[in-house]
This record gives sequence, C-alpha cells and structure tokens, in this order.
Amino acid sequence: MAEKSRILVVDDEEALRTVLSAELLNAGYEVDTASDGDDAISVVQNKRFNLVLLDIKMPKVDGFEVLKFIKKNFPGVKVIMLTGFADLKNAIESKKHGAEDFVSKPYDLVDLLTTIERVLTE
Repeated sequence: MAEKSRILVVDDEEALRTVLSAELLNAGYEVDTASDGDDAISVVQNKRFNLVLLDIKMPKVDGFEVLKFIKKNFPGVKVIMLTGFADLKNAIESKKHGAEDFVSKPYDLVDLLTTIERVLTE
C-alpha cells in the first residue's frame, strides 16, 4: 500500500483548521496543523510533509513569508494557498513565490480535495 500523503494545514481560524483536518483525515491523509506562520515554520522544520495548505492572511508571519521559507528550504514540498481574499493579485503573488495552486475560502470540499490530488500527483 502506498504511504499516506502528509498534509500540514496552516490557518489562524481554529474552526476551519478543525473541520479541514477532519475532512482530510476522512479522505485518507495524515494531517498536522499550525495556527500561525511561526508555528508552521517550526512544524515544517521538524516533520516531512508532501503538501502544505497555507492561509495567506495570518497574524505575525503571513502565508507569503511561510511559502518563501518552505520553497527555499524544502523545495520538494508542495503548497496550496488558502485565502478568503479571492483576488487575482494574491493568486499571482502566490504563483510568483512558487505555490502550486490557490484556493479561495469558503472552498468547496470536493474542489479542494480534487486540487490536492492533482497537486500531489504532478
């Protein structure tokens, strides 16, 4: 059996982290969470992940800074940016810094899972 993909969910909204983690566990992924950018950087340094679902707008260290850190230090880790501010500027900025994709909140779970599968198999 193939090893389960490990996903890190990074979002400052606890409810969203909890729901998304549960859905990803149900879909067969191993899941860890981080509540902000500082936490995310710390977790990524201590565990191996296949994919990070990363909120853009967070206190302290924002998603773009975390994205740059991951791409510089762990280039094999794929990143999908999550944001409630679904504008083209954030999508372009995410891609410019190396994100594989961009999903706006509130997201459709089926669409998100499809995007995750596609990014993981690319």
